Amino acid sequence: MRTITTTEDLRDFCEAAATAPYVTVDTEFLRERTYYPHLCLVQLAYPGDGTEDAVLVDPINTGLDLAPLYDLFRDHGVVKVFHAARQDLEIFYIDGNVIPEPLFDTQVAAMVCGFGEQVGYETLVRKLAKESLDKSSRFTDWSRRPLSEAQKQYALADVTHLRVIYEALKAELDRSGRTKWLAEEMAVLNDPGTYKVEPENAWQRIRTRTQSARFLAIVRELARFREAYAQERNVPRNRVYKDDALVELASTKPASLNDLSRSRLLLREARKGEIAEGILAAVAAGQAAELDDLPQPDRSREKMVVNPALADLLRVLLKAKAEEKGVAQKLIATSSDLDEIAAGRRDVAALRGWRKEVFGDDAMKLCNGEIALAAKGSSVVLVPL
Repeated sequence: MRTITTTEDLRDFCEAAATAPYVTVDTEFLRERTYYPHLCLVQLAYPGDGTEDAVLVDPINTGLDLAPLYDLFRDHGVVKVFHAARQDLEIFYIDGNVIPEPLFDTQVAAMVCGFGEQVGYETLVRKLAKESLDKSSRFTDWSRRPLSEAQKQYALADVTHLRVIYEALKAELDRSGRTKWLAEEMAVLNDPGTYKVEPENAWQRIRTRTQSARFLAIVRELARFREAYAQERNVPRNRVYKDDALVELASTKPASLNDLSRSRLLLREARKGEIAEGILAAVAAGQAAELDDLPQPDRSREKMVVNPALADLLRVLLKAKAEEKGVAQKLIATSSDLDEIAAGRRDVAALRGWRKEVFGDDAMKLCNGEIALAAKGSSVVLVPL
């Protein structure tokens, strides 16, 4: 089991991998105490059955430069294979300003191929690689050195089994003609905006019951301050203050340190110093925001008039289409998508791209009264009208 600790050795491995059709990639990282993920290990493998085609790359206390790996990520002649790639890609985008291309996510590919919703790596290893995983090292501290043999074996298995999984899923996509479907799904993961959290937009992720524009202005400023503070100091945003405390602050509108001391949900560390000053300044800024600068709540769903009977029929159609095509339902359309279609909206993801072919065209026929649904045995069939 080979562990790379020098830039020169990493370059040699990446040059060899660049001659292969694909390379499998995984990472181990910690994030409990930081805003940005702390990379602890990179696992790499390319097709082969020798000892040089699968390695661990150790970036901790080694002085290793990941530039050769990033050059490999930019090589469009080599497919980069991940499972549930979102967090791994965030690490590489933040550290090296690079997003591996072309990209193949086996979790998404498995959903396209009918393995269900958010299928786990262990399930694919069992079903496609016909192996089992020892998960005892999964939640160990990957930043501690030396790594145990059990940790190394667990980490390496994440990319060696992935080779078998990738080849099986790719063959099924080629056989079924769904390679283009996966390419459409990879667009989100290939978008740098997926990995950027701009402080001024952080408020949009906060769930509130109040839709007052002034209240939302205070939420916006509190979320902006928290995100900027967490990013600058590399601490988790919840260590600054949690969402429920943020909403409480927007409701109580503290104007002094004494007011902050009455908060039920605010952490003790946030009631003094820089955080306390930032909270008070954010509340004041939200209250002083000009009318034309107030955030506007999204009332589009409030105005929707959903035909409940049609929405139920669309759900039956979705289930039937998902079973017929062997594709996970949630990958085709969400419950919100169906409600929007039933309310007359047409700018819905389920009506575009490959989803239109699989579900959207018949969904529109159902909405327009051109088809009906009927039970035939244990199946649902479409009946032209």
